[in-house]
Amino acid sequence: MKIWITFMATVASVVSPMTAHIYFPALDALAEELNVSISLINFTLTSYMIFQGLSPTIFGDFGDMAGRRPAFTVAFIIYLCANIGLALQRNYAALLVLRCVQSAGSSGTLALSYAVIADITPTAERGKYMGFVSVGANIGPAIGPVIGGLLSQYLGWPSIFWFCAIFVVVWLVPWVATVPEMCRNVVGNGSITPQSWNITLVEFLRRRKTGDVPEPGPKRKMRFPNPLGTLAIAFDKEMSQVLLIAAVIYVNFILVAATLSTEFAAIYNFGELEVGLCFLPYGLGCCLTVVLQGYVVDWNYRRIAKKLGVDPSHGRRNEIGDFPIESARIQPIYPSLLLGAAAVIGYGWALQAETSVAAPLVLVFLIGMLVPSTFSILNTLIVDLYPGSTATAAAANNLVRCLFGAAATAVVDYMIDAMGRGWCFTFLALLMVACLPWLRFIEKQGPRWRAEKLQRKNSTQNGQGRSGPAEAK
Repeated sequence: MKIWITFMATVASVVSPMTAHIYFPALDALAEELNVSISLINFTLTSYMIFQGLSPTIFGDFGDMAGRRPAFTVAFIIYLCANIGLALQRNYAALLVLRCVQSAGSSGTLALSYAVIADITPTAERGKYMGFVSVGANIGPAIGPVIGGLLSQYLGWPSIFWFCAIFVVVWLVPWVATVPEMCRNVVGNGSITPQSWNITLVEFLRRRKTGDVPEPGPKRKMRFPNPLGTLAIAFDKEMSQVLLIAAVIYVNFILVAATLSTEFAAIYNFGELEVGLCFLPYGLGCCLTVVLQGYVVDWNYRRIAKKLGVDPSHGRRNEIGDFPIESARIQPIYPSLLLGAAAVIGYGWALQAETSVAAPLVLVFLIGMLVPSTFSILNTLIVDLYPGSTATAAAANNLVRCLFGAAATAVVDYMIDAMGRGWCFTFLALLMVACLPWLRFIEKQGPRWRAEKLQRKNSTQNGQGRSGPAEAK
């Protein structure tokens, strides 16, 4: 069942990034069909990214409170309805509004996918399984333009949204039918029976046939999802620094993807389909690295545990305690980050020199191998630091990096015009290099910050416990 749930989470993680990028090849066709300017069509990209950052703050808290099954189901039903509307609409206002709704439905699912992995895997084994989900998140930007280019060219732009609608229906059916609730806030370690509305269709039919109805767990008080929980995590001393570093690295990743289509079209006179195919080396690099880095991260965890004389099965209880989890997660980042920065610099200067297309394609492959693995490892650290609110923590990560990404994509063309391709990407790569000493600082100070936070939490709880009897008098 763990493998099946991991597969479903991995496929779900494809949806949001794929939906963002599958739209790119149809921009010109949409502008012509709706009789609006390209700048207005581009605004639908910006609005999508804004909701891509905001939506997880709602669905992350909803998933931690009500469970992963209802959160995924509600999110993807919203996404399904938006895609049907987008396929049928024929005016700009409807396109803009429905793209926002589409983003609101799909974007929360990435944070939920990471939370699902945190639910079903112990800390000692989490890197490997997080790597699988990261495959989905990173392959979406690579396959999206290829699928979008093929559909737009041969079937017309509405077929893009019909494809997205069919894709999510094919995912929803087995999800509702077979995947059990796994949120620890709802089912604990599996010993608590979820409410009847939160069981699989297969389990519902089995109970109906046999009449075997187990005693449900205690009723949970439901409330409206609170996005402020995400902001509280985002402003935590340690977490805020990890999120900022992850955002800087993500900006490099997303700007290479965002400029690849325009720069390759301008330099090499590529059409929509040819540009879409150029994303394949990017996706291949992403797939190779995020799977391999998961094994490396887990190996480093076991190495440090052995060095400290700690039983690696300590991580099976999802308890960090005073274990230096920062070192276990951050140490594998250093070589990838440094080599990835070098590849980004090389990519910028290859475009500047307008070399043979082979050179930037090789560098794109290397960037896909090296850069995503770094923020994928940071994703693992982020959910490690908040084991009781994994979806909300992942939502905080998504919020920060998407807002940074939206701002960066809005100004990258101006940066290239002012600095040139070479110096623009050199500047971006140097920002990544500047994160190396910052990561080292977090690695050294993180355990102390966690201990101080735990001490403050215990002091607060003890204070509340002492004040109770006094108030009773």
